[in-house]
Amino acid sequence: MSASVVITGGCGFLGTALAQRIVENGVTLPDGRRLANPQIHLWDRPDAIAPELPDTTVHAVDIADKDAVLAAMPADVALIYHLAAVVSGQAEDDFDLAMQVNLGGTNAVLEAARAIAPGVPVIGTSSLAVYGGTPTAPLTEDTQIQPQNTYGVTKAMAELVMADYRRRGWVDARTLRLPTITVRPGRPNAAASSFASSIIREPLGGVPAICPVDPDMSLWIASPDAAVTALWHAPSVPTADWPAFGAVNMPGLQVQIQAMIAGLRARAGDGTADLIEIKPDQRIIDIVGTWPTLFDTALAQSLGLVGDAGFDAILDQAFLMK
Repeated sequence: MSASVVITGGCGFLGTALAQRIVENGVTLPDGRRLANPQIHLWDRPDAIAPELPDTTVHAVDIADKDAVLAAMPADVALIYHLAAVVSGQAEDDFDLAMQVNLGGTNAVLEAARAIAPGVPVIGTSSLAVYGGTPTAPLTEDTQIQPQNTYGVTKAMAELVMADYRRRGWVDARTLRLPTITVRPGRPNAAASSFASSIIREPLGGVPAICPVDPDMSLWIASPDAAVTALWHAPSVPTADWPAFGAVNMPGLQVQIQAMIAGLRARAGDGTADLIEIKPDQRIIDIVGTWPTLFDTALAQSLGLVGDAGFDAILDQAFLMK
């Protein structure tokens, strides 16, 4: 019997890497069924660069258009990953677009899933930005969410919608709250946290980079490989074992910016690290500075989700991208 996997935002670096993982290893559903060779549908913008992967098709889909999303949803869909989103910096600049895509797009995907394949697992991504403030104790899934920027607000609302569809049994909705992902491949994007990748990636390529925050600032980070592994593993957890609300904090690392730069210096030398210029940008500080960096991820670990062994392991991945 045929089976399809849909990945929204599928031509981005996470979507592409996740598709590659499924092509190579298949993917397991909550009931234990393994999809060995599913047809993968990558949804993205018309100008997205399509990866060349077997058993994979790319579709231009306006994620905020409910009719378009419903029309594009394959009749044999067995699993949906909803990764498409307006990122933090862009969301702060364009409130209406953030609402249309991050909330409206999530609702459109859930409605199409409910109509075409009731009960289908939908794995969505959220962010540590749903929290706020300066907590002194590790945050858990029971901690009240208090987002302090538009990106966090729209992600929090999307989480609530996902949770209600899960409660009603319309879809098996699961949300992974991702740390800041570093080191991202490619070029900088509109995310306020984009610098967390730039200060490693660009110097390794011999290109200057700007750090727009105080080096004493800490971030809660995870590598691309850890994020992809978590996403790939998430649908294999039995439905009864996934928490009722549906949102889980992915394991990460609390790392100071200056420790990241010191790690780069130790591995690549002074000449590489000296390419980083500290140039504070209050707009970036006002966004990233509201994101917490201390989490208790025991729940995620009990579900089989794991993070990186340490920042050196993240640097190992960065060096492989050179």
